[in-house]
Parts: sequence; structure tokens; C-alpha cells
Amino acid sequence: MRTPHPRLLWIPAALALLFLALPLAALISRVEWSTLWRDTTSEAALNALVLSLVTAGTATVVCIVIGVPLAIFIARAPRGIAAAARILVAIPLVLPPMVGGVALLFLFGGSSVLGGWLSDAFDVALPFTTVAVVQAQIFVALPFLVLAVEGSVRTAGTEYERTASALGARRWTVLWRITLPLAGNGLLAGVILCFARAIGEFGATALFAGNAPGVTQTMPLAIYTAFNGSGVEQGAAVALSVMLIVAVLLVLLVTRAWRPGSLT
Repeated sequence: MRTPHPRLLWIPAALALLFLALPLAALISRVEWSTLWRDTTSEAALNALVLSLVTAGTATVVCIVIGVPLAIFIARAPRGIAAAARILVAIPLVLPPMVGGVALLFLFGGSSVLGGWLSDAFDVALPFTTVAVVQAQIFVALPFLVLAVEGSVRTAGTEYERTASALGARRWTVLWRITLPLAGNGLLAGVILCFARAIGEFGATALFAGNAPGVTQTMPLAIYTAFNGSGVEQGAAVALSVMLIVAVLLVLLVTRAWRPGSLT
């Protein structure tokens, strides 16, 4: 294949690919295929897997309910307001997840105003519970959905929405029949990326929700615990790691398949 670029560029490009691929290959090479089924079906591994799926699914639903309206608001807001809101949404993307966990702990912890009020008024303590896992996942995953949907809505423009309104369509009808269908690809991609980010969340969950088996120990936390010498066996940790890689690959493949022109 002839290109206008220097052939020397392929050397650092190949090194970059190797840097990304070799660690994954090393991980896969440590899988004990003879015990893979036992490792992935052990009680501790299944508890972590089920908890991850349930909490990530719940977090994704919440992100859809609150994130899609936010995305539409940003896409249709005046430029200054949209820019400010977009920056706020993007902050969790660049913050270390541990910082998010600390922030959630300071907001909902027993020593905070809100946490103290919840405890006194409703006898509710959120930190170190399964609900805290969902909250941490929402905090880190919501930006993926919002930015994906917002970009799709903004790209679609307002011409069809204005035409529908001029023809007498109600606002909810415009939303369900025009805005959301036109943003369908972005919405699907956002939902998939949101779920993938939620199921792989570690830092914020560890600080805000803890690492209690069967309660807050998700797959990433089970893997971390196993490699620190307790909890899930190391074989199961490797198996769960491979399962996470497979999940990410599926997310990327599905997302790419829904992009315009992806099959050409």
C-alpha cells in the first residue's frame, strides 16, 4: 500500500501496537484453561459477576433517565451555557476515579450535612452499601452517555424539529418521533459505553462503597483482592480479567457496527 507518509513511521506505530497488545497477550497466556469453568463459576466469582452486572445495569438505566435530558439540554442551550455544562460533564472523565470516590464520600458520608440528614431523618447510610456502588458507577459513567448523545443531537440539527412543530406536533411528540430517533446511533453508543465503564469501575467504588464480598465487591474489586492474596483465587481473578476484556471487545465491535459506513 503506497502512502504519502515516511515508511519510518511504521516502526513507532508497530511499537505502540505491541505495547498495547503484549500485556493483554501475557494475561491471556496465564489463563488455566483446564480450570477456567471452575474459576468462573466459583461462589466468589459468581457473586462478583452478578453484582457487577446488576449494579452496572441499574447505573446505566439511571444514566439514561437523567443523562438523555441533560444531553438534549446541552445540545440546544445557548453556546456559553452549553460550553459550561459540557465542561462540568467532562470533569469526571479526566479526574482520577479515586477523587470521585472521595467527593462522593464527602457528600454522602455520615459527617456531611446531606449524609447526616439522611441518617437522622430516614436512618439511611449510603456509603459502603450496594447503593453506593451504583452511585459511584453513575458518577464515572454518566459523561460517556451524555457526551455521546449530545454530539449526536447537535449534529442532527433542528430543521426537522422545527418543521414538525410548525405542522402542529406537540413537544413530547417531537422528542419521541424526531429528536431521539435521529440521535439513535449516538444513544446506542452512549448506552453501551456507559455500561462498559460502569462494569469496569474500580477507584470510586473502592473508596465510597468498600470491598465487601457479596455486597460491594464487583469484578474489578474481586480481581484486585485476589492479586493481593485474599478472597477470590488468582485463577478466578485471571478468568474474570479475561471476561472483562471480552466485554470491552464486544462493546467496541457493537459500537463500530452501528457507525455509518462501518461495513464499507
